[in-house]
Amino acid sequence: MGLQIHFVVDPQGWCCMGMIIFVWLYNTLFIPQIILFPHYEEGHTSAAAILCYYLVSLFCIVSLLRASIADPGKLPERPKIPLTEREFWELCNKCNMMRPKRSHHCSRCGHCVRRMDHHCPWINNCVGEDNHWLFLQLCFYTQLLSSYTLILDFCHYYYFLPLKKVNWDLFVFRHELALLRLSTFMGIIMLGGISGLFYTQLMGIFTDTTNIEKMSNCCEEISRPPKPWQQTFSEVFGTRWKILWFIPFRQRQPLRIPYHFANHV
Repeated sequence: MGLQIHFVVDPQGWCCMGMIIFVWLYNTLFIPQIILFPHYEEGHTSAAAILCYYLVSLFCIVSLLRASIADPGKLPERPKIPLTEREFWELCNKCNMMRPKRSHHCSRCGHCVRRMDHHCPWINNCVGEDNHWLFLQLCFYTQLLSSYTLILDFCHYYYFLPLKKVNWDLFVFRHELALLRLSTFMGIIMLGGISGLFYTQLMGIFTDTTNIEKMSNCCEEISRPPKPWQQTFSEVFGTRWKILWFIPFRQRQPLRIPYHFANHV
């Protein structure tokens, strides 16, 4: 499956995504300079702590960029409908195109998306069948990076020994208190917001329902047997290898499941 780039022209989405990139860039640049490298030079922390911070930061930005440009599951103009699945397709009353059931028409993007969960301005893209796994990774690594940053901010003042060799001529040390206060403030906001979002996403996968289905209350009309959580997660991530659920550098190969779910959104 080749990489398909999906770019949404939306100034509001660009601003939201720019804010996320600013927070990531701010912490990735200043936290190592103020905390990790100085404390490593004086033997207060290990090189593993620095490596882990940059690794989590890398996974976070990769999942963000990939989720924002990945095709969420946009339907082609003339989809080829298998004969065995025609009864599981329907006509969209907005774009007059055939689509699998459980698809939804995104008014902001202007097209239907397979198993659409919601349109997220923070990635300037829809969250659908083909990029839902990247959105989950983004939520996970954002929580991890925010928590790691908050822990380092706390340890810098209340756990690590005071730094003996500080070059006060450098900008980061002259304005250290202000920079770390801003880092802490952004970390708390990001961790609080993403934690709630990540929880609702996990609950949706456990129950095999999307946010749109929850809001439209159509789940009560859907008659399907419950699935084990391993199966629902494997369908989202495109693999049964759980270690691969955490890797944003791979290509997702969908576990093709017939669109046999009843009642559309």
